Amino acid sequence: MWRIWRLFDPLRAMVVQGIFLFALAAMIHLVLLSTNRYNWFDGPRKPTTPAAAQNAPMPAPVGEVKS
Repeated sequence: MWRIWRLFDPLRAMVVQGIFLFALAAMIHLVLLSTNRYNWFDGPRKPTTPAAAQNAPMPAPVGEVKS
């Protein structure tokens, strides 16, 4: 194991590892905040339109106008 640390500077390796872990944690938190279930700031989003309106049948077609 000591031969690995002869290739890398230990301080630089720990700084790079810390930056990487911080960036990874920030990315995970932002992904969770963008979901509906795990958004702890706003809570679950309310649907903008009721589900019944989205599943309503199509209106009957209008006949062609003869000119």
